[in-house]
Amino acid sequence: MSEKLKVEPAIEEAYKVALKAQKNSYSPYSHFAVGAAIKFKGDDKLYPGCNVENASYGGTNCAERTAVFSRVAEKGYGPIDYVVVVANTDNPTPPCALCLQIMNEFCDKDFPIYMANGAGILKRMNFKEFLPYSFDTLKEGQKP
Repeated sequence: MSEKLKVEPAIEEAYKVALKAQKNSYSPYSHFAVGAAIKFKGDDKLYPGCNVENASYGGTNCAERTAVFSRVAEKGYGPIDYVVVVANTDNPTPPCALCLQIMNEFCDKDFPIYMANGAGILKRMNFKEFLPYSFDTLKEGQKP
């Protein structure tokens, strides 16, 4: 099992939000409940998300995308400050490639992603470590 990281209080708060969101996961097919909390720059609110599965797997939505979409629905576009992802695994569980590609539209390439489980935050990595060659038709500085 990975060791728990010590993080600043704001990240610990986001972890608690992600853990709470994980409890709302609708995952009757995979039984793999995931929670997320995303902080956007210039916005004090933490946006929670959980995975919502569907019998038609293409209709399934991941926790990270749920959080991003919730922010967009409430306040529109904004750049991501950091993400916390919680899964019931011993080792850190990263966001899937589709979630990373969605985040790509909303981020600087250096923003941190924290991966956690029920015991605490296990690992911190920068976005660009996950997706160094993202598909991006917008040029740097061109984000809305």
